[in-house]
Amino acid sequence: MKKFLAVILSGILLTGVSAYGKTTSSNIRNITTAATQNNPNSATRVKASEEHYIFKLSENVKREHVYYKNRYGIEIAADLYTSKDINKNKQYPAIVIGPPFGGVKEQGPGVYANELAQRGFVVIAFDPSYHGYSGGQPRMTGSTDIYAEDFSAGVDYLGTLKYVDREKIGAIGICGSGGFALSAAAADARIKAIATSVMYDISSFGNGVTGEARQQQLNELAKQRWEDVDNGYPKYNDGYPSAPVEKIPENLDPVTAEFFSFYGTKRGWHQNALGNITATSNMSLMNFPSLTHISEITPRPILFVVGENAHSKGFSETAYANASEPKEIYEVPNANHVDLYDDTTKIPFDKFEEFFKDALKDQ
Repeated sequence: MKKFLAVILSGILLTGVSAYGKTTSSNIRNITTAATQNNPNSATRVKASEEHYIFKLSENVKREHVYYKNRYGIEIAADLYTSKDINKNKQYPAIVIGPPFGGVKEQGPGVYANELAQRGFVVIAFDPSYHGYSGGQPRMTGSTDIYAEDFSAGVDYLGTLKYVDREKIGAIGICGSGGFALSAAAADARIKAIATSVMYDISSFGNGVTGEARQQQLNELAKQRWEDVDNGYPKYNDGYPSAPVEKIPENLDPVTAEFFSFYGTKRGWHQNALGNITATSNMSLMNFPSLTHISEITPRPILFVVGENAHSKGFSETAYANASEPKEIYEVPNANHVDLYDDTTKIPFDKFEEFFKDALKDQ
């Protein structure tokens, strides 16, 4: 299965051509709302009429747009979720949540935050640098280090809130963010507990090959980088339709069809999540693996949540084997990979609540 997945994703990560469609440089500026022209590191502010969330906000939850910079000076666009009955004279545990690879805060992270805020947590859901409404140019640039840094930047922001206990901050990474959350925690001891949901270790694809195969990929990336220099803009992935469709295209392989069922249809479609990363981003992903230091997260606990039928289960099993105690794998019955993006009947919120309340309790 892992070899099969690598073949699918090689079109996305290594060549810049999406498995879902063709790359067209003329649409570069239309992938997502760009940062302000005056400062490319600034996040984009949007009006309420321009917002699009794939879920309904609970009447018991307050959502607020917040903005803060990571250590590279890129302004992150995030949503802060709190219970409406929060007492800001007290201190609460907090969680920072990252999206699936290529996803945005209005999708899965918001679904999780909306629920966990009702359970006593202060929650940040963010757009990664260069993605969504966060700042950074060129758009859709990917970096192992920056993806991890964005989790730490969320910790920074949460720690400025007087009603957040700085010693009780955890992280959740969904899909690709699972690997980046673990990478962040390996370097940032302020993250006291880490949970992943249907984790993908994106960096493992480029680092899973050696010898001639790796050299061939590096040669292709070198060629692409020269093309980007000559063109004056990067090649990128434009994989999902500009408006949601009702039917999944025929003749897609099972994994691609599963992702399309979320990203390409009304269920999970978002105008800021139509592709993935620029082609040459994989130079970073190939050179800097995310999980090199996973065993050093101990004694902080890690929870790996997987779907019983998820094609991504192997990533969590491998990470679990390499992590040190305390650690746990929790399997959700009858759930595939994208079920745990948004299906609130399957996402094990009781388990997440139990894990973080136990991990972040007073010692």
